[in-house]
Amino acid sequence: MLQCKDCEFCEMGPEGQVQLKCNPFATIKEPECLMKWQLLRLDMMTRAYVATIAEYKRIAPLQEKLYRHMSREVDEADEADKWKRAADEDEPDDEDEDEDADADRV
Repeated sequence: MLQCKDCEFCEMGPEGQVQLKCNPFATIKEPECLMKWQLLRLDMMTRAYVATIAEYKRIAPLQEKLYRHMSREVDEADEADKWKRAADEDEPDDEDEDEDADADRV
């Protein structure tokens, strides 16, 4: 079996990290190469996911503060518009009166 360190598509970083430059559709030399390539990609995806979760944890307090602020703004806007709804509820609907008049004629 060909070792990755002996392959021309492998690059070793200064801290021992492996970077495969091979294309799984064209330049894979052995079946084990594909499994190694998949493991490296899975590791890369896992690291990206962990970094995303860490970022979400970092901005969570800001999101919560923003949510409370927006909720307060919406509540204040609803409170300010309450007089409009109260006036609408006091007025009788003209449509209901027209329907009642039509029903009496029939």
